[in-house]
Amino acid sequence: MDLINDFIAKMLPYTEWPMFILLILGGLFLVFYSKLLPYRYFGHAIAITMGKHDKKDAKGDVSSFQALSAAVAATVGLGNISGVAIAIHDGGPGVVFWIWMTALIGMCIKFYSCSLSIMFRGTDADGNLQGGPMYYITKGLGEKARPLAIFFAICGLFGFLGVFTANQFTETFMSVIEPSQTIYAMSDVNWKWTIGFVLAGITSIVIFGGLTKIAKVASAIVPFMVAVYLIAVVVVMALNASEIMPALKMIITEAWNFNTIVTGGFWGLVIIGVRRAMFSNEAGLGSAPMYHGQSKTDNPIKEGLVAMLGPFIDTIMVCTFTAVVIILSGAYLEDQSGIVMTLSAFEKTLYGFGDDLLMLIVTAFALSTLFTYSYYGVKCLSFLTNAKIGKFYNWYFVVMIVFAAVASLELVKNLIDLSYALMVIPNMIAVLLLAPKVNKAANEYFKKLKNGGA
Repeated sequence: MDLINDFIAKMLPYTEWPMFILLILGGLFLVFYSKLLPYRYFGHAIAITMGKHDKKDAKGDVSSFQALSAAVAATVGLGNISGVAIAIHDGGPGVVFWIWMTALIGMCIKFYSCSLSIMFRGTDADGNLQGGPMYYITKGLGEKARPLAIFFAICGLFGFLGVFTANQFTETFMSVIEPSQTIYAMSDVNWKWTIGFVLAGITSIVIFGGLTKIAKVASAIVPFMVAVYLIAVVVVMALNASEIMPALKMIITEAWNFNTIVTGGFWGLVIIGVRRAMFSNEAGLGSAPMYHGQSKTDNPIKEGLVAMLGPFIDTIMVCTFTAVVIILSGAYLEDQSGIVMTLSAFEKTLYGFGDDLLMLIVTAFALSTLFTYSYYGVKCLSFLTNAKIGKFYNWYFVVMIVFAAVASLELVKNLIDLSYALMVIPNMIAVLLLAPKVNKAANEYFKKLKNGGA
C-alpha cells in the first residue's frame, strides 16, 4: 500500500495545471459564453425538478428528480462531511472560499455537460438508452475522438470505486462505536476487515438490482438524510449564532493569505480548494451526466438546468454549513483529518450526542454513495467492452470496499484525486468543444418558454 501511495503521490503534481486550466479557466469561459444563463433561470430549474414540466411520453428510465437525487447521493455525502474537513486540515479555513468559487463555476459546467448527456444519448449492446461523456465525446465529436472516450472510461474504472466512502465510514464506526470495547474484543485491524466485509455485503444486495433499484433507494434515503443533517447543523449554528460571522470572515480573509503555511503556499491553497470542490460536487468530472443521461426528458436544456442545482445543494449549502461548524467548534485547530475532525466538531457543539447523530447520517450517506458509484463504473466498463461484461465491475467494486476499509486515508484520497484529475481532461475538452450546440438548443428552448410552449 505504501508503494502504491508513493507512486500516486508523485504523479499528482503533474495533473494540477491541466485540471486547473480546464476546470477553472474552461469553466469561466462557459460562464461568460452562456451569458450567465444557468444562474438567471435558477427558479425555473427548481420548477422542472419538482415535475412541473414533465412529459409522460418522454424517453428515459428515471424522473429528473430521481436523477438529481441519485447524482446528489453520490455527491452530498462524505465528500461534504469529511472532504471539507480534509480541505481545512490541508489548507486552513481559507480553502473553503476556493471551494465556493469552484462550485459556482461548476454549476455552469454541469448545465453544459448534462445538457450534452441528453443531446447525444447512445444505446449499449443490450439496446438500453445510455448517456454520459463517452457518448457525447463519440457522437458529438465523432469517431476520431474515441481515444478521449476510452481514456475517460479507463480512468473511471478507478475513480468510481467507493474507496473514500468505505474508508471514512470505517473511521467513523471505529471512532464513535469503539467496537473492540463495546461489541467484541479484537484488534482494530480485524474490526476494519469485519466492517469492510459487512459494507460489501450490504452494497451487493442493492447494486446487483440495477439502476431503477439504486434510484428508488437513493431518492428515498437522500432527501431525508440531507434534511436531518441540515437540521443538526442549523441547531449548532443557532446555539453558536455569535460565532457564525467570525467563522465566515475567517474563511474570506484566510483565502487571501499569501503567507499561508499550506504546502505549496497560496497556489497550494487554491489547488486544494479546487480538488475538494470537484470531489464534493463532481462538476467537470463527467459522472453526473451518466445519471442525468437516463432521465425521462426529450429536452437537453431542461435536464441541464436540473443538474446545475447539484453543486449549489451539495457545495454552496452543505459544505458551507459543515465548514462553519468545524471552524466555530475549534475542531480545525486539532491535529486530525477527515471524518474524525467533523465528528469532534459535532460532539463539542451538540452536548456530546453530535457524534452519534453524525454516525447515523454518515451511515445513510455512505450506503447511498456506494450504491450510486458502482453504476458509474459499470457504464465505463460496458463502454470499453459490452453491457454483459460491464456488470462484472460490481464484483471488483465490492472487493475494493473491503480493501478501502483497511487502507490509509492518504492512499484513498490520492487515488481518487489522481483519477478525478485525469477524468476532467477528456470530459472538459469535449464540453468546451460542444458548448456552441448547447447554446443553440438553449436559445430555441427559451424562445419556446417565452411563448408558453416548453
